[in-house]
Amino acid sequence: METYLGLDLGGTKLLIGQVDSQGNVLRHKKYDSRFRDQRDAAGIICSALDDYIGKVGFEGGTPAAMGVGLVGRVDAGSGIWLQIDPRRTDPIPLARDLSVKYGMPCHIDNDVKSATRAEQLWGAGSRSRDFIYINVGTGIGAGIVVDGRLVRGSHFNAGEAGHMVTGVNVGIKCGCGRTDCVEMIASGMGLDACARYLKDRYSTSLVLPEGGRVVADEIFRLAQEGDELCSVLSDNAARGIADLIMNLVRTTDPDTIVLGGGIAAGSFMYEKVLSNLNRSEFCSVLY
Repeated sequence: METYLGLDLGGTKLLIGQVDSQGNVLRHKKYDSRFRDQRDAAGIICSALDDYIGKVGFEGGTPAAMGVGLVGRVDAGSGIWLQIDPRRTDPIPLARDLSVKYGMPCHIDNDVKSATRAEQLWGAGSRSRDFIYINVGTGIGAGIVVDGRLVRGSHFNAGEAGHMVTGVNVGIKCGCGRTDCVEMIASGMGLDACARYLKDRYSTSLVLPEGGRVVADEIFRLAQEGDELCSVLSDNAARGIADLIMNLVRTTDPDTIVLGGGIAAGSFMYEKVLSNLNRSEFCSVLY
């Protein structure tokens, strides 16, 4: 049985797992992935892989190939990781480097585009040729599929939907230079930033950690208990995600929207997002 090694590098964690040809996870392990730049992140990937191979090992022998989903801009065809964000740019031929080091073919891509391809193979995308996958996690990104083809763009930057400005006005600046990007309203990073920005305007029981980020589930739990600040944060996030969906629907006319990521995947936020959608103009929304 052929198997494959998959790596998913996010803003806070690195997941490594061995999967079969149907996408079933055979073995896996999670690692912390907090990094400052690409070279730092590449080192984290290698250290985690060495640990995984030594302590978890492979089922049924060495995998046939390795695939790595990465934050930021990726030239998947050339195997080059171009940048994490405009302030942290250091192109790395990561596919070649990992292939040489670990003795197996390696393919790299943006993490959200990788998840979109998985949806095409095994998820809702296997039943649709026109769908959008929206990941709401540490950040926000989208994978856009039109007539069965994943849109990449002229600079491999298509789908950076987190930097769309929606109808939610908080007044919080984004690193891209705009104000109130939906990523700064509804992502894990944005919920933390908004909580700190708005904390003196509303009563709250929410504890803001000094050395880390607010846990989104805690915000949602307190919102359901009537906490004033957390209710505002949750309402803003739901409206931001709903506005983003409706903007994207008007752009490519998909028949399906798939929501993923730790923020949007829970039933509390999913139901709040649905309640903010204009039901006359959106397609099926799944999570």
